[in-house]
Amino acid sequence: MGAEVLEPAQAAGDDVVLSWEGEDVLAVRLPQLSDSLDHILAAMERRHGMPLAELDRKAKQEVVRLLEARGAFSVRHGVETVAGALGVSRFTVYNYLNRENASKNA
Repeated sequence: MGAEVLEPAQAAGDDVVLSWEGEDVLAVRLPQLSDSLDHILAAMERRHGMPLAELDRKAKQEVVRLLEARGAFSVRHGVETVAGALGVSRFTVYNYLNRENASKNA
């Protein structure tokens, strides 16, 4: 996931400090959510064995469905990032999302 382990004294406001029996033992710095989206996209490319932009339409729709389930579109510029990775327009990503949501409500 890309987290970094730190000494408790190095912890900043957004870091998670872990304690054991009342004593701080380490801190964990989580990556920014946008960085996590890049990691998720890279993992999907590895899983498919090719750049996401080379997938067929049906596979791209499945990628968008999986990314929505993982909260990728709650990230600022998430749609733009995913559209770039898929080699499609933002409009196309929104169409994939609308298609998925329509099938859920049917």
